[in-house]
Amino acid sequence: MTDIVNGLLLRDDQVLMARRNANRRLYPGTWSFPGGHVETGETLEQALIRELAEEIGVLVNDARFLTRIDVSSDDRQSCRSFHLYGIEDWGGEPTNLGNEHSEIGWIPLVEAVLLPNLALQSYKQVFNSLINR
Repeated sequence: MTDIVNGLLLRDDQVLMARRNANRRLYPGTWSFPGGHVETGETLEQALIRELAEEIGVLVNDARFLTRIDVSSDDRQSCRSFHLYGIEDWGGEPTNLGNEHSEIGWIPLVEAVLLPNLALQSYKQVFNSLINR
């Protein structure tokens, strides 16, 4: 099982989303969130802080666990566990760094539910829970 962390930056009923580059092996060209793989010896929270600093240049001040989404494949070699965190307190202005994503942008939660090209359809349930909080 591969552990992956994702940060959902939230402000003014919007979520920061990132479109994965078209050349990515998994979920190319789809909308997801900044984040990435947990490295050996890291906690989920340490990985989240590192990944968001690397990908969008922000310092996470506070994160709350939202949900875990498990995705399995036929070969059982590529099972992934996505750990999603809500973040409403961070330092810095999110900027698309590196080549993980082709773009980032603030999407109203009510519109995010309607996006046709989400990396995981389970995101819609997460958006709905955030809208109804």
